[in-house]
Amino acid sequence: MNTSDQATESWLQRLQEKWSLSNYWQVVAVLVVFSLAGSSVVALRKWLFEVLAYTDQTPMWLKVITYLAFVFPAYQVLLLFYGFILGQFNFFWSKEKRMIQWVVKKVSG
Repeated sequence: MNTSDQATESWLQRLQEKWSLSNYWQVVAVLVVFSLAGSSVVALRKWLFEVLAYTDQTPMWLKVITYLAFVFPAYQVLLLFYGFILGQFNFFWSKEKRMIQWVVKKVSG
């Protein structure tokens, strides 16, 4: 096994342990879900900004509000959707629940 293979295996092993997954396939599936959700939300953002006729002249605060109201929630839904498709729904659902609890705690003070 060459150094590159060892580094890749070590990296996958660290992710497997960090995320409490049972095998490398799950690690790869989770990484693919992140990639698909990220790519999809970029395309969605582009479409949404075109529909809303945003330009370089659109105030940044309006773009930020759009991100928070539409793009970020869409990303969370896409994570669950692709996670379901690739058999990792429970992994992503547990992360979503923890994130929602964190947000509620921060907002409620």
